[in-house]
Amino acid sequence: MKIAVVGCGAVGSYYGARLCQAGAEVHFLLRSDYEVVRREGVRILSVHGDFCARPHAARAPEEIGPCDVVLVALKTTANDHFPRLLPPLVGPETRVVTLQNGLGNEERLAALFGAERVAGGLCFVCLNRIAPGVVRHSAHGLVVLGNFRRPPEARLQQLADLLKSAGIPVRVTDELERARWEKLVWNVPFNGLGVAGVVGYESFLRGEVPPGWDRRHTLPTDALLSDPRWLALVRELMGEVIRAARAQGLDLADQVAEDNLERTRCMGAYKASTLLDFEQGRPLERESLFEEPRRHARAAGVATPRLDTLCAVLRRLEGAG
Repeated sequence: MKIAVVGCGAVGSYYGARLCQAGAEVHFLLRSDYEVVRREGVRILSVHGDFCARPHAARAPEEIGPCDVVLVALKTTANDHFPRLLPPLVGPETRVVTLQNGLGNEERLAALFGAERVAGGLCFVCLNRIAPGVVRHSAHGLVVLGNFRRPPEARLQQLADLLKSAGIPVRVTDELERARWEKLVWNVPFNGLGVAGVVGYESFLRGEVPPGWDRRHTLPTDALLSDPRWLALVRELMGEVIRAARAQGLDLADQVAEDNLERTRCMGAYKASTLLDFEQGRPLERESLFEEPRRHARAAGVATPRLDTLCAVLRRLEGAG
């Protein structure tokens, strides 16, 4: 397969490098890391063993041309760039697979290319980009792969088989929407409270952003798990997400929350991507990760008082700069 990776941060670089290592023809569409990747390739520092991959490096999608698969790993704050970045990569038989977090990404791609070309991949993995062209992989790695609004077929299984050959655990699902909400059970509390924690526990409960907060004081996963007050909020947010999913006819069991907590305990002081974006003053994926799930919950008649507070605090933090 000829594969393009659009969005070569931690997720795109890691999975693209794995595919390159397995022998696929992989093209990275790059901006700031272009010169480093062109000269030195991509270095993955992994719990499963370090390695270097040498994907083709391009600065413009026209340099790559149509591909068999386009992996979209952009931050969702860059989704407005889809019409400029993606069409040169998409031919008559191209499959476009979003590896992004949150809700609404498949819909944006389907509006451009048709639902029959769109799939989603949910990446349950701990990754951080620590330098240009360098990614640290500290835990997990499962990809849950599914077609958008239609069952899996041979082409999707072919992609799954390629990922497996690259050493990537893969599960193919015919319930992509359910898988998205299952991942939100983790993303909403750990990305959201990890950032909102800079205001302090009592201020968060009041939905306030007091003076003197410091964007460097985010709460990694171990901090949220070790403080009973924050852990209780994590559980409450997980419960709200699960109830919202059920109200839409998606079968999420309460055990999903406990399974996520158990997986998180082995991560140590892991900072999710939203925390790193916030610490470095970059836009947050607030719409896709928090506001859109909240809108879905409201439309389904599910009360989400903790998610309401979380969204309000995140809006105020972004507005406060």
